[in-house]
Amino acid sequence: MYKKLNQLSFVIGLFFTIVAVILLLNNWLTVGGGKISLYTAVVFAVFGVGMMGVRGRE
Repeated sequence: MYKKLNQLSFVIGLFFTIVAVILLLNNWLTVGGGKISLYTAVVFAVFGVGMMGVRGRE
């Protein structure tokens, strides 16, 4: 686990995934959350998971 935290791509992916979860929760818990935040959350989640899946040189 600590080796993954040293990889910049994993940390960036983790950050974007956490932001996506926050945006999704905000969209679902508020009335009239808006489609922009939903679309942004989906794009951030895809990008975050993609970045976490990228393997760096070992």
